Amino acid sequence: MAFQHIKITNKGALRIITIDNPSKKNALNMQSYQDIATSLNDAAADESVNVVAITGAGDFYSSGNDLSFRASDDEDITELRKKAQRVLRLMIAAYIQFPKLLIAVVNGPSIGIAATTAALCDVIYATENAYFYTPFTLLGLCAEGSSSYTFPRILGTSKATEMLLLNHKMSANEALRFNFVSEVFTSSELATKLWPRIESFATLPKNSMRVSKLLLKKFETDQLLRACDEEMAELYKCQDGEEFMNAVINFMSRKSKL
Repeated sequence: MAFQHIKITNKGALRIITIDNPSKKNALNMQSYQDIATSLNDAAADESVNVVAITGAGDFYSSGNDLSFRASDDEDITELRKKAQRVLRLMIAAYIQFPKLLIAVVNGPSIGIAATTAALCDVIYATENAYFYTPFTLLGLCAEGSSSYTFPRILGTSKATEMLLLNHKMSANEALRFNFVSEVFTSSELATKLWPRIESFATLPKNSMRVSKLLLKKFETDQLLRACDEEMAELYKCQDGEEFMNAVINFMSRKSKL
């Protein structure tokens, strides 16, 4: 299946999902959310796949939601927002419910929904030039991607608050210190060290891998889905506010400097 801004590569039992929209620093739009959800669900059902890795094309992992998107004149904005929420929820649920080993290879900056969904992966590896940035309050928005649950659990309350409320930009090395990522690599080490290692993970016994992940995740799946739903309800309200519209205008003028 061909996707607009998602590239699929198979290496044995490893499937690599690459966010491929480099002209917009791998920004995600509604179609991207649908494509990622579909590609994760397809990999979950494919018995030839044991491990999935998600990464970005070029020097960005993803700049997050594509704020340059505009509805066409004949589209009902209310219905479009509802559809966008449904598609976003499908993507987040696909991350949360993915039954196999899911690895984020964060090869550069990871912003907004890209950072929060990375936290839903089982393992995160990052390059030294990567950072994690969730500027939700700058946009007049709130936590998304179940980050109201994952960030405090991983980072602790203080650092999670810095990230989700105070727009702190967390470098790869800081993320390593706070156990947000497992290891940091140079960009050149991705090809020589990390990808061969991930390919070797895909050769591990499939049933053992899946059962072990099920045991690790068994008691948090419901909490993650609940957090997602509560966040999306509040997010919808935030998007109705003047704060959001003003913040988008201001943020767009700064985004090119990230």
